[in-house]
Amino acid sequence: MSKEEQIILGKVGAVYGIKGWLKIHSFTDETEAILDYFPWSLKLGNKTQTVEITDWRKHNKVLIVKVAGIDDRDEAQALVGSEILTNEAALPELSEDDFYWRDLIGMSVVTNKGYDLGVVTDMMETGANDVLVVKANLKDGFSKKERLIPYLFEQVIESVSIENKQICVDWDPGF
Repeated sequence: MSKEEQIILGKVGAVYGIKGWLKIHSFTDETEAILDYFPWSLKLGNKTQTVEITDWRKHNKVLIVKVAGIDDRDEAQALVGSEILTNEAALPELSEDDFYWRDLIGMSVVTNKGYDLGVVTDMMETGANDVLVVKANLKDGFSKKERLIPYLFEQVIESVSIENKQICVDWDPGF
């Protein structure tokens, strides 16, 4: 793989069967969308190797894949726990108001009145909408360690500035 930034698409789960198939835990919105991003590299510890997926299928609610050159359970077992990586360039371009979660994590969150709520440490999917997990700064007068702020554009989220690494929200610091 090139020296571009690599992103994690998922993780290799357990071995499936005796012919070297692997269960895949996809971190993409739709499980099968992980198959849209190639080439894959598998990283386990300090070792990274590029792999070719020769076949795949859905089994119940699980995605299973066949890796070229892996033909038995023992060979496949050596890949269990690997992170599935691809180059950032494989991701589709987003519209102006859309962001990948990885772009939002680490941004500071301020209210439209200038109050610093802290930094986005994680994102959650609730079904209804995504939620920012914001770790409060140490000088937070409201003694909140963490806030969950709904990612509702134009209702709660007023603006996102990639350049300034800042999200402006209409949010009461007391929540």
